[in-house]
Amino acid sequence: MNEIDLAASAAMAASAAAFGADDAAWRGWGPWLLRVGLVLVALFWVVGAYNRLVRLRGAVGAAWAQIDELLTRRSALIEPLLAALQGPLADEAGTLAALAAADARQREAAQAVRARPSLASALMEWVVAEAALASPLARLQALVEQRAELRDSEDVRPLLRELAELAPRLAYARTLFSDAARAYSTAVQEFPTRIVARLFNMRPAPGL
Repeated sequence: MNEIDLAASAAMAASAAAFGADDAAWRGWGPWLLRVGLVLVALFWVVGAYNRLVRLRGAVGAAWAQIDELLTRRSALIEPLLAALQGPLADEAGTLAALAAADARQREAAQAVRARPSLASALMEWVVAEAALASPLARLQALVEQRAELRDSEDVRPLLRELAELAPRLAYARTLFSDAARAYSTAVQEFPTRIVARLFNMRPAPGL
């Protein structure tokens, strides 16, 4: 064997040794790197899923804020309306008191929802309080309509007009809230996002 053949054989042996060393190193580090990669992928997915849920929950809060603004405006109209009708409707003191009490309960329930708009128990309490408000308010409006002197009063008519204008706006705002709650609840319940929802105690929000 000449010197060239010896050099070639030595180079091949060195290359084989280097390859063997690299292969041994990969066998040692490969599984660890694979596990790290899987953990990072899972972590990125969890962060993305959590951020999506937070965005959807934020949309529920924003939708409630619109309702809350209308409710505040309605209460601000009911208070002077009751004051203006205390004298003319003294014989309907029970209706006036019922409306005042119902509005107070509704405001209290709305304040609880304001803290956590996606909390089902708070929302259901507000729905009950809101339904209880509808009857005395409708009765009061009917009583005013039956009396021309009240219906045409400058102290009463503008308040009733604004209340009437608020009703469809409130109904539309409730529809928007229900849409936002439905999107959030769907994300909370669908797999695999519900795993993240359970980790962070996120629960479905009911519609209105």
